[in-house]
Amino acid sequence: MTIFTNARLIDPEAMTDETGWLRIEGPTIAEHGTGMPPMGESIDCSGLCLAPGIVDLGVKVSEPGERHKESFASAGRAAAAGGVTTMITRPDTLNAIDSPEVLEFVQRRAATDAVVKVKHMSALTKGREGREMVEIGFMRDAGAVAFTDCDHVVEDTKVLQRALTYAKSTGALVIGHPQEPGLSKGASATSGKFAALRGLPSVSSMAERMGLDRDLALIEMTGVSYHFDQITTTRALPALERAKQNGFDVTAGVSIHHLTLNELDVGNYRTFFKVKPPLRSEDDRLAMVEAVASGLIDVISSMHTPQDEESKRLPFEEAASGAVALETLLPAAMRLYHAGQLTLPELFRAMAFNPAKRLGLESGRLVEGAPADLVLFDPDAPFVLDRFTLRSKSKNTPFDGAKMQGKVKGTWVDGLRVYEG
Repeated sequence: MTIFTNARLIDPEAMTDETGWLRIEGPTIAEHGTGMPPMGESIDCSGLCLAPGIVDLGVKVSEPGERHKESFASAGRAAAAGGVTTMITRPDTLNAIDSPEVLEFVQRRAATDAVVKVKHMSALTKGREGREMVEIGFMRDAGAVAFTDCDHVVEDTKVLQRALTYAKSTGALVIGHPQEPGLSKGASATSGKFAALRGLPSVSSMAERMGLDRDLALIEMTGVSYHFDQITTTRALPALERAKQNGFDVTAGVSIHHLTLNELDVGNYRTFFKVKPPLRSEDDRLAMVEAVASGLIDVISSMHTPQDEESKRLPFEEAASGAVALETLLPAAMRLYHAGQLTLPELFRAMAFNPAKRLGLESGRLVEGAPADLVLFDPDAPFVLDRFTLRSKSKNTPFDGAKMQGKVKGTWVDGLRVYEG
């Protein structure tokens, strides 16, 4: 038994932020309150924030195939240092996770090497090639929590319709990337004055709206449970809002980079700021923050995508997309808190409670019986980020050299401390 005393409890389910105590028994939360704590072995939190561990939906771990970029061991250490207690990993590895055998391999590797919990998504089509759907029923039985081809959008609408129909019949969750693939192919910036001045190949924000509209039509046709991995433009929000009002089983996410950065941050072709979809305008960024605050966008994720130095030290349009973010997700989110745009309960609703709820997990809460997956952090602690101190094997972060606030002081998984800051 361990009692956390003098803690600022961040409860994203009750949407409260109050000083109190929390007691854990073995791997679960036993009780919490605001009065006098019970007697027993205690940890004095000294007024720091205690919240449910982050459930990061959409982490890329480069096993199998590119272990030099990120392994389950290095990703697990980075996650623990960032307050992430559950990683939901993507299937866009060099060898796609599209069969029970490959899924079993990554499950065994994660269970052996990672210090945090790991759940795995499966590809929706074999090889993520958009031609033939995977054995959705078998993959669900093997432990896949969702199905996605990530940024390889299924272009054949009939193939996608069949996959969604089958997913509906098995109760599977499908995760889609809302982009019109023809328009977005080869783009490395969002259309506008900045992209034109920099001479960068760009894509209109309408490409996201067009991809969203097609998928929503198929969702209406099939009734499938569907999650959009990243909504990043103002033009997509009205259609998403109508879908929710019409009762579709639809949720949506946004990456921390699209909430805290905009297209101007690319500056003079800084490739660490090249992500997919490309960074948007400041108006779009602010609209996404407001959508998270209102609950229209449900989930904030890191979209952790490790890339090695060789793939980033190229001309901007040739450089690989993506950024590591397991360790920077929480301090980047604190930018929104300190700017007065989102409260801590709102942030942890989107980073912990909502993703866990969408995937049917018991974590992300502070209630009795929930897993003792916890993060203790100081939201005000200042630091300058040095990318070479990151625990990820790859160091491609856009926040290198940035002044940030928010340090993780401790992370617990099933009641066991896996990180001490």
